[in-house]
Amino acid sequence: MDEKQTNIVNRKNEHLAICVEENVSFTEITTGFEHFHFKHLAMPDINFADISLASTAFNKQIKAPFLVSSMTGGSKESFAINKTLAKAAEEKGWILALGSMRAAVEHEQLLQTFMIREQAPSVPVIANIGLVQLNYGLNVQKLKESIKSIEADALVLHLNPMQEVFQPEGDTNFKGLWDKLEHMLQIIDVPVGVKEVGMGIDSETVERFASYNIDFIDIAGAGGTSWIEVEKHRSSNPLIKAAASAFQGWGISTSTAIIEAKRVIPDHMRLMASGGIKHGVDAAKAIALGADFVGIGRSLLADALTLNAEQLLESMARLEFELKATMFGVGAVSISELQSTNRLVKR
Repeated sequence: MDEKQTNIVNRKNEHLAICVEENVSFTEITTGFEHFHFKHLAMPDINFADISLASTAFNKQIKAPFLVSSMTGGSKESFAINKTLAKAAEEKGWILALGSMRAAVEHEQLLQTFMIREQAPSVPVIANIGLVQLNYGLNVQKLKESIKSIEADALVLHLNPMQEVFQPEGDTNFKGLWDKLEHMLQIIDVPVGVKEVGMGIDSETVERFASYNIDFIDIAGAGGTSWIEVEKHRSSNPLIKAAASAFQGWGISTSTAIIEAKRVIPDHMRLMASGGIKHGVDAAKAIALGADFVGIGRSLLADALTLNAEQLLESMARLEFELKATMFGVGAVSISELQSTNRLVKR
């Protein structure tokens, strides 16, 4: 393993450990979900047993509108984690998003750490890479081949400018990416989406991505994990460590980003919401505000990191029950009815 490959693998493993062991949540900004509540319906004219969480994604049936958010990949340790997540996603019928494939595209021997289709044969799998890598020599044809090799159903391009600027080895040249994105979309032959990594996406940017016929967007709002905080813990630079505290309130809250995106998103684009989703009530609020799918990340990471499949499934089952219980409490028997409910009100 060469030095560059070793550095990538070490960074992935450090990210995982820091997310579990350190407090990397925002302290000056929240998801905003606490400002909304569901008006209780004392007589829901439905049978709880009839409530369905089922939906479709990328022409596949899913049992619940949940997405295992992108976490990791590119190392032996992350392969074990991805297999655990894949088995759980398959059993629960959730969408599975993999971590960044940059390591695999640059170092072909790492591609196997993303090959989890055997563990998740029927659910949608989303490949992932940083859009900024188009400015750092990303071979799009090789990426296309990698996506095919792991049998992914879609590709998400993550946007993480603030993480990169605080990352010791960050890639901070985002200039000219719109033109390169347009070229990339002519080559990649699976649905392509974009996502932030926890700072949110504003309505103007959503509109511009929509004009490029992007298939889906994950607003990944602020209020959950702060990747500035994660990189602060990795950095040995005292300037970076001191500056990070000034950005504890930076970002667009998850609830605000959903509302902004829903206002402008065209019918052909699916809307995903992630960023600080703690439980099924938060998930229900995200869906009632306009999301089609809800991404869950760090709240599942500890179970995945310890390869505790039983506990992971229990955590996923709890999220599903909380979502169904919320739907019962407002009289919504399906996800589409929850999306159109008028019982979510601002405090």
